Amino acid sequence: MTDTVIIGTGIIGLSTAYYLSLSSPKTKIHLIEASPRLFSSASGYSAGFLASDWYGPATASLGALSFKLHKELAEENDGRKRWGYSRSTGTSHVAGKRPGKKGGGDLRGVGAREQMAGTHDFSGGKGPAWLTRTEGDKLEVISEDDSTAQVDPLKLCKFLLGELLDAGVRLHQPAKVTALSVDNESVLNGVRIKGEEDGGKEYDVDCARLVITAGAWTADVFESLFTYAKSTLPIGRLAGHSLVVRSPRWTAEHEERGCHAVFSTGSDGYSPEVFSRIGGEIYIAGLNDPDLELPEVETLPSLPDDEAAKRLKDTAARMLGLASGEDDLEIVREALCFRPITERGPPIVTRLADEKLGGGMKTRGGRDGGVFISAGHGVSVSCSMLSFSY
Repeated sequence: MTDTVIIGTGIIGLSTAYYLSLSSPKTKIHLIEASPRLFSSASGYSAGFLASDWYGPATASLGALSFKLHKELAEENDGRKRWGYSRSTGTSHVAGKRPGKKGGGDLRGVGAREQMAGTHDFSGGKGPAWLTRTEGDKLEVISEDDSTAQVDPLKLCKFLLGELLDAGVRLHQPAKVTALSVDNESVLNGVRIKGEEDGGKEYDVDCARLVITAGAWTADVFESLFTYAKSTLPIGRLAGHSLVVRSPRWTAEHEERGCHAVFSTGSDGYSPEVFSRIGGEIYIAGLNDPDLELPEVETLPSLPDDEAAKRLKDTAARMLGLASGEDDLEIVREALCFRPITERGPPIVTRLADEKLGGGMKTRGGRDGGVFISAGHGVSVSCSMLSFSY
């Protein structure tokens, strides 16, 4: 028996557990989550935009596989109804001139945006019904047919967790792994878990495979457990504000024709990203803060500060409101979440060599053991089953 402990129950941890449970049904799987609230950061409050081919060479094959698995999962489990899976059309939008408007602030667009060269005019020249067109703006298709899609990440996470619990996977939450144990030959064989409830009770769980998928907290988790390791994981964080609204111009009838992703460049000092989703919601992001301090655990969604909230609402009114300037949008929620990023760009998805663990610790060979890292998927489109554009 090979027991697996997965630290972090975001989309990466859940998908890892899900596919492991299908391929190794006899394996005992434990999910460890430190936050008292599930899906309280990027996995619950990201955009949910997927693409099959928006990658560099390092992640091209992984991104294509991810997109294929998303589609198959939705087809097998009524994903459109259960988590809003839909084909989407990716578009590049250049706003018309707005005299007298000045902007500022941080600009971090979609990771591969500079490589997205729009070559086709949008069919009919009008664009999505919910997008307010202005004089002099430009809208171009930047995705091939059926190469992009959309989901609601929060609903997808809830689906995966439900499937896992039904399959007998155990969730420990809120809880933390506080220590590792080894056998007489220094081979990893277990973890000690401290529950945050019931007086902080500690207990041991067998573990031959340890997977760390804690998002922006991954490097901190690794450092706390592998204190003798000589190197650290180059995984940082990028905080991002978002807004979700409803528009009378995005209805069930419009949804039948598919969702849209609009990557805009304008004069407001940042590049808004707008995604329509099944269920009548439109997600707006693109306003990021690289300097915001990471909390000890996920206790989000935090609200954006007043200035950020105002800028997002102004963007919504300009891009989604009526041409007359009248505001008829319903604000569903505003939030802030942290996305894991790496210095080099592509995520870290790997098994760590035993010598990287420090202290002489070893793991079982082959598929029977190991310490694995999957994090740093950042603000780019999905590039590991499953992750999202944030």
